[in-house]
Amino acid sequence: MKNSYPKIIFFVPGLFLLLCIILKGCTIPPTPPVITSETALVRIAPGEFPLFEDDMNYDGLAHGILQSLEYMNRLPPDRAFSFGKDRFETPHMIKSLEFFLDFIRGNPSHKALRQFIADHYRVYGSVGSPSPGHVLFTGYYEPVLQGRRKPGPIYKIPVYGRPDDLVSIDLSKFSAEFKGKKLIGRYTGSTIVPYHDRQAIDTGDILRQKSKPLVWIKDPIDLFFLQIQGSGKVILENGDALYLHYHITNGRPYRSIGKLLIKKNKISKDEMSMQKIREYLTGHPSEMREIFNYNPSYVFFKFEKKGPLGSLNVKLSPHRSIATDRRLFPKSALAFINTQKPLIDGNGKIKNWSAFSRFVLNQDTGGAIRGPGRVDLFFGCTPDAEVGAGHMQHAGSLYFLILEPDKLSL
Repeated sequence: MKNSYPKIIFFVPGLFLLLCIILKGCTIPPTPPVITSETALVRIAPGEFPLFEDDMNYDGLAHGILQSLEYMNRLPPDRAFSFGKDRFETPHMIKSLEFFLDFIRGNPSHKALRQFIADHYRVYGSVGSPSPGHVLFTGYYEPVLQGRRKPGPIYKIPVYGRPDDLVSIDLSKFSAEFKGKKLIGRYTGSTIVPYHDRQAIDTGDILRQKSKPLVWIKDPIDLFFLQIQGSGKVILENGDALYLHYHITNGRPYRSIGKLLIKKNKISKDEMSMQKIREYLTGHPSEMREIFNYNPSYVFFKFEKKGPLGSLNVKLSPHRSIATDRRLFPKSALAFINTQKPLIDGNGKIKNWSAFSRFVLNQDTGGAIRGPGRVDLFFGCTPDAEVGAGHMQHAGSLYFLILEPDKLSL
């Protein structure tokens, strides 16, 4: 596979260069360019396309495409989607997905698939980060927890809905320069101030009159990871399932406790996984609250009739839905990934990792998924999904596909 990415050249103004010469070769590192939706993807030539193969033999792909079409059919026809410097409106996106769906329903060979894409589609590659084309893939899953509608001696950890005093302000209504930005806080009667951070929420009674718990669960570690995953299923004592879905955060920045534990030499970088974090927290309960508070971000939930749902409010497809930075990549679009997948034995242990490639749909986002070099792959809600998602931290590449404009009449 050959990738093609733009070469970035920094030009130094003449006066500045002269000063550097006078100062005998001083070196001033250039400021990295700000990545936008126009620069996050670069169109690549057909001769440089990746080797299009799907390791799941198209299984589940039709469902994923139909979910993206459900989202697209709710949008106005003039909604624009950025593929690097190129923009395509809703009808073009719909046709692109439908045309691909019709083709893969015939279960084509890899050779036929590659020819089909070369004949009909444009392909764009992520510029990646920090090095060109480098994309870090992680995983997420749908937790399944035991819970109760009322608190008790065992079920005493509340899962909160959106507080009454939390406000979200669309800043683009004040100025075009704030397009895509919003402010989350609380109104004090005369001004807007930041909303309470995790420490204040967990150690005080500030939500007592502001938010009624949706459900009660057993373990604060489960709640923390539920917030990280963004959705989950709670099984009640009668066997009924409640689907919890991300509603809004407190507006505070997300900070990774995994990075904190690596920095403090609690867990090595090579061993880092969600399972290792849980193991450490369980074995060091006195440190748990301090570690949690390192991440001031706090997620509030809402009930849904089905799940799990992504940020587009469509049902996620295991191994076919990805989360990316919504500011950079086209929502619901057809994508193609190359990275590593875990091979899990009958005991729920990872035997090894192997290279794979497959088609996915861009149907979700996340607070920690920032920049052109991050992708989160949805693993589903099985025990194996938790194992795979918890350990996945592998490099790879990301591409997006869109039907050529002159093929719309097909």
